[in-house]
Amino acid sequence: MSRFIGIALVVAGFVMLPLAAQAQITGSAHDFSDGSVFTTGGEICVPCHAPHGNQNAAGNVLWNHDTTVAAFTMYSNPSTLTGSMNAAPGTTSLLCLSCHDGTVALDSFGGAAGAVFATGGALVDTDLTNDHPIGVEYTAATAATDGELVDPSVAGSSPLGAGTITADLLFADRVECASCHDVHNTANQAGLLHVSNAASALCLACHIK
Repeated sequence: MSRFIGIALVVAGFVMLPLAAQAQITGSAHDFSDGSVFTTGGEICVPCHAPHGNQNAAGNVLWNHDTTVAAFTMYSNPSTLTGSMNAAPGTTSLLCLSCHDGTVALDSFGGAAGAVFATGGALVDTDLTNDHPIGVEYTAATAATDGELVDPSVAGSSPLGAGTITADLLFADRVECASCHDVHNTANQAGLLHVSNAASALCLACHIK
C-alpha cells in the first residue's frame, strides 16, 4: 500500500486524490465520530450530510441536520455598514447556525430529536449584534463608498490565491459565516478558518486598516 501514497490513482475513469489533498475534517472541531459528544456510528459526515434520505435543504448540499427557524437579531451599525443588510442570515449561514444558535441540538440529524446543545465558544446564540455582520452586501460599489474595504472584484484580492474575494469568499455578493470559516477545515487552521489569522491576516484581506 505504501507505494501508492502521494500518487493519484485512476480507477474506472475516476481520479482518486491522495489523502494529503483531501479535507482535514478528521480530528477537527467538526469531527464527532469518536462518540465523545454524541453517537454517529463512527461516521464524520452524517451529522450534516447524508447521501440518501437527506432533508435536501436549499443549496443541494444533501443536508441531514435540522435547520434553524429562529428569529435572529442582526448586527446593525450604520457607521460601519454602507451596504444593504439582509433582515436574516443567508441560507449558507442558517446551516451553520443550525448547530451554533443554541435552538437546535447538535445531534438533531437523520430525523432524531437530539439532546446535546452547543455551549461555550461554540454557542453564537440568536443575538448577532456583537458578531461580525453576516448577510451584508460586499461589492466593488460597497468598497468604493466605504473607503476602508478592499475591492472584492479585483483579481488577487482573495486570501486563498489569485482569485477574487467575490468568487472565493462571498455568497451572492454577501458576507456569510462561510466567508471566514471553512466547515470542512480544508486549510487545517485554528477556528476552522480559510487561512491563518496571524497578525490579523484574514481580517486585513478585506479591511484596509
